[in-house]
Amino acid sequence: MPRTNFLWLSLCLATTTHAENLNDAWTAALNSNHQIKAAQANTDVSQAQLQAAEGQNLPDLNVGTGYTQYNETPSAKTSIEGKAAQFAMQQMGSVKAQAMATLPIYTSGKITHNINAAQATLDATQASEQVAALNLKMQVADSYIAVLRLEDAVQVAQSHIHSLESHQKDVKNLFEQGVVAKNDVLAADVELLNAKQLLLQAANVYDNAKARYNQLLTRPLTAKVELAKHVPELPKTTLENLNQSALNQRPELVVLNEQIESLHEQTKAMKAGLMPQVALNGGYQYQQNRYQAYEGLWQANVGVDWKLYDGSTNHKGEALEKQALALKEQHEELSGQILLQIRQAWLDSQETQQRLQVAKQTIVQADENLKVTTDRYQQGLATHTEVIQAEDLRTITHNNLNNANYDFALAGLRIKRAVGNF
Repeated sequence: MPRTNFLWLSLCLATTTHAENLNDAWTAALNSNHQIKAAQANTDVSQAQLQAAEGQNLPDLNVGTGYTQYNETPSAKTSIEGKAAQFAMQQMGSVKAQAMATLPIYTSGKITHNINAAQATLDATQASEQVAALNLKMQVADSYIAVLRLEDAVQVAQSHIHSLESHQKDVKNLFEQGVVAKNDVLAADVELLNAKQLLLQAANVYDNAKARYNQLLTRPLTAKVELAKHVPELPKTTLENLNQSALNQRPELVVLNEQIESLHEQTKAMKAGLMPQVALNGGYQYQQNRYQAYEGLWQANVGVDWKLYDGSTNHKGEALEKQALALKEQHEELSGQILLQIRQAWLDSQETQQRLQVAKQTIVQADENLKVTTDRYQQGLATHTEVIQAEDLRTITHNNLNNANYDFALAGLRIKRAVGNF
């Protein structure tokens, strides 16, 4: 009976030159995914807020004008040689215009702390963008592996059908020779129909997996999917090194650190607002008035503003510090979760590696067992049930090998995600 050999193709070897590999999939997803675009927009917002904070160091320039009309001519009363007299001081209608500039000279560090807070917020937003990218890449990797796994499952199901079709021919030949009973023919037909039903189910799940993959890459759900059996290798390092790398570079931790820093800087800026604020003001003022010697005047002054008491600022600062403390606790909790993620992924990789070695050994034995059992059945030394059991065992071992390989690849990818270095 002809047999199809489904030995695992190496994960480091692409099956075809035009098949899409995982790096291609990641690039396509990052370039088109709406969540990534939203994260990038948030980064642009934080960048603009930083520029706004830096702009506080620059002068403010205000230009204004207006026209005023009185019902009477503004006049002054006086007494000249004992007689009452009055004279006009201003026109009944006049134009006013001014151009004034204000430059902060000393703000007790308020502007500097505002800039630092905005910079920390930008850093946190950029790290959040990295988190979104890592999450998307892991989703794509899961979907990529799922498509490959189901593709092989369909092939194994097809191989199962081919094997049962071959056995069905053997049963019919033996029945025509009067060697086996009609029951064997019926049983072989039922087994074949059941296998075809399983193939339909596997094909349906496979199609759904491809649709999910296309959705992640923002493609039409029915777009053709051809994937290379190639994924990044498992990191060759110790568990301790992986833990340290994760704590140093996971962007989720960076987000919390920068948010904490931003809150600290906001608190300092708020407290600095209670200290002296010194600014230089200057500009040109014009008022239309024919009774005035100089209608246009330049001016400059230095002003000091010192808020001696504010009943709310201290409480606002305390609230910000409490928020920072809450984020610090979240940071500690997340650090523990990250270490657990790495350990689980590491143990999964060790377990799947051992499964892989066992599966490679059993698949050869299962193939040989089916061959021997089929030969014995053709010679009348084995039953139909024994052949079916041998075929089922062969199918199980091929599926086990495929699952072990893909589980091993997925464990490696999850280690990379847990460390944060896709």
